[in-house]
Amino acid sequence: QALVQSSGENDMDWTFCGLWLHDLGSPQLDVNISPGCSNVSVSANRTTLSIHGQVTAQCRRFNGIQLDHYGLGHEKASNFCLYWEPALDRLILQVKQQNFSLCRSAHPEGSCCTDLSRSSIGPEVVHGIKKAMIRTDVISLETFSGYTFKGERVPCSEEHFCSFTVKTMSNERLCEYEEPTITVHLPPALKLAMRTTTKVAVTFHTNTTFFQVTFSTKILGEVVDITVENEIIADLSEPIRISFYHDAIQVWRSHRAWSRDCFTVDPVHVKWLAEGCVTSQRGVEHTECFCNHLTYFSVLVELQPRPVRHLMALTVITSLGCAASFISCVALIVFLCTKSRQSKEQSVPIHLGLALSLAVLHLLFFLTGVLANLGGEALCAWVGAGMHYSLLSSFTWMGIEIFHTFWLVYVVFTPSPKPYIWNLLGFGLPLIPVIILVAVGDVYGLREVFSADDLSNPYQMCWMKDSTKALLAHYVTNITSVFLLVSSGIVMLILVYRKIRIRDEWKQTQVAFLSIWGLSCLFGTFWGLTFFEFMSDLVLFFSCFLTSFQGFFIALRFYMLEWMRKRAASTLCSNSTGSTRQHMLQEKS
Repeated sequence: QALVQSSGENDMDWTFCGLWLHDLGSPQLDVNISPGCSNVSVSANRTTLSIHGQVTAQCRRFNGIQLDHYGLGHEKASNFCLYWEPALDRLILQVKQQNFSLCRSAHPEGSCCTDLSRSSIGPEVVHGIKKAMIRTDVISLETFSGYTFKGERVPCSEEHFCSFTVKTMSNERLCEYEEPTITVHLPPALKLAMRTTTKVAVTFHTNTTFFQVTFSTKILGEVVDITVENEIIADLSEPIRISFYHDAIQVWRSHRAWSRDCFTVDPVHVKWLAEGCVTSQRGVEHTECFCNHLTYFSVLVELQPRPVRHLMALTVITSLGCAASFISCVALIVFLCTKSRQSKEQSVPIHLGLALSLAVLHLLFFLTGVLANLGGEALCAWVGAGMHYSLLSSFTWMGIEIFHTFWLVYVVFTPSPKPYIWNLLGFGLPLIPVIILVAVGDVYGLREVFSADDLSNPYQMCWMKDSTKALLAHYVTNITSVFLLVSSGIVMLILVYRKIRIRDEWKQTQVAFLSIWGLSCLFGTFWGLTFFEFMSDLVLFFSCFLTSFQGFFIALRFYMLEWMRKRAASTLCSNSTGSTRQHMLQEKS
């Protein structure tokens, strides 16, 4: 097994770990270490763990240690690790939590024995070394009697080791070292797959700007290129192991999350693929890739939908709200059509346009799950486009409500634009982005929403797809529209409040609250809660409730305004009738 590190040519440290299977009783340690640079062997049987070899520069050690004196031997298995630091001539054995200093620190001169590589392995046994590893890389999961490693001599000067950025295992250091960002382990199967004896080239690309990624994907760290001269290597019986050490990814509590996977480059189509590699996440800062071919490798971070908590409850709230809002909007449309024949109020066509767009939006949202299961991808492409259009149309009409309110309050003596202007903006303007997205393609279709409680049974709906194009379209159209709508709505609420707060009726708390609530429904300021849904489940439920029942709240606002108008007219009529009767009595008298 060959080891290639991106940060140096020689190993500053070497670690061999395993699980020693032995009998209960009195296990012992057999040490036979002498200067040289040939082999070091680690073997075990039912009673003894042996460490023999010539790898040190000065240290000599010949003795046995009874491990039961250190509280060991009460179990039939013991984890152990052997640490070797050639630059310090230090050899340390750790059995469970007990450390044994086999060779103490020194500063050897001349040469050191490093770059230990496996040369042979003992037979498979019942009592021996199981789950052997070099650093964090598993050699074998089976139980063998022992392992032998061969070393190489290198200059032992401080400058030689300090010229590489590698990590030592002890607290005592010759110089400051950094942990390697990438390690590549080439298996013996690679040599068998090569037709001729040639070199394996491993290139590390720190500049990744030339490797194209999608909008929702980024390269985490460096890109590794592993090639064999004039050969194509694929379908290896034993995978290549590449360890990437990187910064931790910050994951926010939102409806989207980062996934971390190993990818390779398709040399024909020049794109990243996940085929041929298996990802093992060893920690938040360590990702290991097992790949069966040679090409470019890297770890890609991809933005993916996060499973939704309380999906069933949110779905029920949305369905009830959309049903109530649709019925309310239909009733409101009938009321406004009747009112438009009786009066010439400039705001009636605007209210009618908002009610119509919200009615279509709530109806499609109510039916989206049923249509997705019945019609599939083909029908969902049209339903998703219709939902997006009705959503943008509703946002546009809410913006027109804001502008018209500003016109009535601050531009008093100038007539409002004609109704056809509002209809052209409210129904025509949202068509432009929807038509463009339909022409681009791969935006509208079937969408699956996964529940955190049951990932195997996703909720299907017709909406924007979970693709790069759809994500970009969502941010450009929906998120931008909501931000502009909420910002202008809040500003308009403040302006209206400052303008008419001096009126006598606004001095009543109930009237002021109902007026602000009604205007908030018209202006769509409740949609601003969608930016804060990641904060808590309470905000998520509150946002879902208000946006789903928006049509109902708007109809309720008009009902209350009509009731208050009739009540005020009735009061005025009663006062007028009473004054007339009093005047007639005075004349008769």
